[in-house]
Amino acid sequence: MSTNTTVGTAARPLRVAVVGSGPAGVYAADILTKSEAVKSGELTVSIDLFDRYPAPYGLIRYGVAPDHPRIKGIVNALHKVLDRGDIRFFGNVDYGTDLTLEDLRTHYDAVIFATGAIKDADLNIPGIELEGSYGGADFVSWYDGHPDVPRDWPLEAKEIAVIGNGNVALDVARMLSKHADDLLVSEIPDNVYRALKDSPVTDVHVFGRRGPAQVKFTPLELRELSHSKDVDIILYPEDFEFDAESDRQIQSNNQTKTMVGTLTNWIAEQPEDLSELTASRRLHLHFLHSPVEVYDDAANPGRVAGIKFERTELDGTGNARGTGEFIDYPVQAVYRAIGYFGSALPEVEFDHSRGVVPNDGGRVLDASGAHVPGIYATGWIKRGPVGLIGHTKGDALETVTYLLEDRGNLPQAAAPAPEAVIGLLEDRGVQYTSWEGWLALDAHERSLGEKASAGPDSVQRERIKVVPREDMVEISRGGVAAEV
Repeated sequence: MSTNTTVGTAARPLRVAVVGSGPAGVYAADILTKSEAVKSGELTVSIDLFDRYPAPYGLIRYGVAPDHPRIKGIVNALHKVLDRGDIRFFGNVDYGTDLTLEDLRTHYDAVIFATGAIKDADLNIPGIELEGSYGGADFVSWYDGHPDVPRDWPLEAKEIAVIGNGNVALDVARMLSKHADDLLVSEIPDNVYRALKDSPVTDVHVFGRRGPAQVKFTPLELRELSHSKDVDIILYPEDFEFDAESDRQIQSNNQTKTMVGTLTNWIAEQPEDLSELTASRRLHLHFLHSPVEVYDDAANPGRVAGIKFERTELDGTGNARGTGEFIDYPVQAVYRAIGYFGSALPEVEFDHSRGVVPNDGGRVLDASGAHVPGIYATGWIKRGPVGLIGHTKGDALETVTYLLEDRGNLPQAAAPAPEAVIGLLEDRGVQYTSWEGWLALDAHERSLGEKASAGPDSVQRERIKVVPREDMVEISRGGVAAEV
């Protein structure tokens, strides 16, 4: 390790690698550059941001529904940070394949892992493996044009069950029930538009285990459901149960009060005779349902034919217990959206039960529980897939604070020159992308939108997302622009 130059000075800045360019990684890099130690001149830093995808932004690009109104604001904030020029972006670089932990330690004094969580949490009930049963996160990756998932998705069901009461469940349900033409104003890829356009869906059912006061989605997500054209929202009076804990939550939490108010207003305005509803598609919201089994039938062995639930009741504490009453719903597809789960990182200790890297406030721990010098974590890989963007900022601040406290004892990089890691990637033939490359890809996607909007009767499309990884890399690296 190099020890002949004081780290953190103008002659030898503190070299930090951040693995993951979603909000968690970008916020950590930004907070470090704006820390008091840096602003005062006491410390200088040099930060490189790595991502396995050719484009930045992580789950903001590949994990949020394209019609979500908050996307633009978050992307704009991340763009401003990376556009300053004081943080380098290296896309299409896969940690564990293109770069190892030893490589990072050789070139950086500290490493922050901000790799998030992209896999679906398991739902261990009989039949969950049947054909027609899908992970919500996989579906999100598909409709967001993730470069590493198949470009086709089997949208053949008329009746669909979505299990979960969080924001992802509502995103999945909204995308399944919304008419494809209403998504053209978003950055939806063309292959996704065509598949959704041909979907025969008529009914999407969303199921939660507890009551309306215990839902995990936000008021914004709930309101978005009502913005879908030609889609009726249907609720059921028997699902509106409130116990003492529900009442306490409604009185003490404005978000809960808002959501319960919205739901109760909807059911009050709903006609008693549901046949009076005239939309071609229906989105059903069910509460107090616990999934028991996904089943097939003799006509379609091996394929989803329905799902069985046990009715639940609140127990006075806001939790639910079974009632012994069971109900079947005939559906041809089931989407589980009960949460994300983190993936293990090569050469880093991993808690497989929680899906996180073991850590103490962001300091990564080894198998014995000791802090691994110079290795940190932030975001969902640190705390699990919970919380919103505001939590991510606070989380990054905690991690960066500990890193700064440790800076006098960090193992110094042996090859800290900024050019050294570039040479390593080029020697290995890694087709990495840059921030300038992202600006080129961004401009290309916008030009595709302008081209599609050119006709007199065309919908104005802001952009069309490029999907194939090879096209993203070629455009980003200055190759001939590829059409999608």
